[in-house]
Amino acid sequence: MTSKHPRNSGCVLAALSFCLILPPAFAQLPAGTRDASSESHQDPLRTQAAAAMQKGDYAAAVKSLTSLAEKNPRDAQVLYNLGSAHDALDQPGQADNAYRRAIAAAPNMIEPHIALGLLLARNGKPGEAHSELAAAAAIPNGDPALRGHAYRAMARLDQETNPAGASEELLAALKLSPETPDDTLLTGELAMATGDAAGAESAFRRLLAADPDNVQAVAALAHLLVTQNKLEQAEPMLTAALAKHPDDPSLNAELASIYERADDPARVAKALPLVEKLHAANPQDPAVTRLLARLYSRNGQYEKALPLLTALAAASPHDPTLLDDQGDVLIRMRRPADAEAVLQRAIADPKAFPSTQAYGVAASHLAFAASSNNDPATVLRALAARDTVLAQTPSSLFLAATAHDKLHQVKEASDLYKQFLSVAKGQFPDEEWEAKHRLSALEHMH
Repeated sequence: MTSKHPRNSGCVLAALSFCLILPPAFAQLPAGTRDASSESHQDPLRTQAAAAMQKGDYAAAVKSLTSLAEKNPRDAQVLYNLGSAHDALDQPGQADNAYRRAIAAAPNMIEPHIALGLLLARNGKPGEAHSELAAAAAIPNGDPALRGHAYRAMARLDQETNPAGASEELLAALKLSPETPDDTLLTGELAMATGDAAGAESAFRRLLAADPDNVQAVAALAHLLVTQNKLEQAEPMLTAALAKHPDDPSLNAELASIYERADDPARVAKALPLVEKLHAANPQDPAVTRLLARLYSRNGQYEKALPLLTALAAASPHDPTLLDDQGDVLIRMRRPADAEAVLQRAIADPKAFPSTQAYGVAASHLAFAASSNNDPATVLRALAARDTVLAQTPSSLFLAATAHDKLHQVKEASDLYKQFLSVAKGQFPDEEWEAKHRLSALEHMH
């Protein structure tokens, strides 16, 4: 029986537009926020350091500031400026050290707390980053704009894992400083994360009303419309935006996701060059890689899809849907033994799947692979798991019947062949012929 291998064709590129990326405004505070040149009469090094920071000559600034820090080990401003210079030179270890020394020298100085928090966030330490940013936001009499920056950065950190907390942090930021376009965008993203589609759409449209050419807002609204299956609204919006920004990754990703959802092979084929271009520009982006693999699979280019999925599954070993995709491709490549091994791993933890339907689909794939691999016991185990979350279909009934048949379980096989024939109704002529033939043979075994 032909396996349909149902897939969830929803957009998999949320990571491109909505992943945890601190906004550019928060990426690094301007180095030397408090210029120490007013004290230059005390030491020429201060003048040299300030001039170097102003010119962006951070290597020279580090040299002067290091000497100043040796002379003034408790001067928080010098230490903060030194950390900023190291930060600008992408020297995270030295920057971290200097910022911490500045904080130790002046705990209520807000800038090094924020700078250290952002540095930690960029280096994959969100918990420590959040603590430093919270300390900055809580500093009494701290600059309201800087405290607002701290709250906004905390909201970005919490966006994926704690959207409700992120909303509270964003509201706290808005009490300290005026709303920015990034704030409006984040408001919409957080509304999406909490299931408030109407609130998300309102925020995105409000941002576009003020700035019709805001690419992030177009991509965000298009993504929302795609999730609501309003493709007829999303596609023209994306096409118009791409006419002005043809290389924007988020816009291309969303348009490709629309093409990928289509039943028309010609439209699906239009997605492939878009995603190949995205992948060439973003080879390490797992969302792009995954969509490319799925498009290759839909286009019958399984030999191209398999290495991409294998690499993704190795990088994310706790994501069973990647193993399911990999197993599906192996089935289509007529490698059932390999597919069965991969799919056994995929369904080992049902709770790891994003939905019960996704788990059921993976179990269906395992049953199909095991049947092709002549492993009837595994077929029945896989179907038992599948049937806990999905309704029986002609395909599942036929697979169960043939598995019992191979195990010489005559009564069970006969009953299931009859159930299959009662619902097949001419849709599967080859399998229906086989079922009738086997029923006739089984009658003589009673």
